Amino acid sequence: MLPLTMCRAGEVCFIKKISGRDDVRQHLAELGFVVGEKVTVVSELGGNLIVQVKESRVALSKDMACRIMV
Repeated sequence: MLPLTMCRAGEVCFIKKISGRDDVRQHLAELGFVVGEKVTVVSELGGNLIVQVKESRVALSKDMACRIMV
């Protein structure tokens, strides 16, 4: 398992684990980040990511993206 920040633009990954406090995991789940879901990295700049999850594009800070293991 690697953090989502290790994925490069255009790479498709599947979420295996989400770490962090309950409220952080709940917030990510509301955005569509759940275990088993497909995530595509659209772009990366300085560790911050824009990802496609389900039908939406979401911007994630480097800190948040490190909590998502793929």
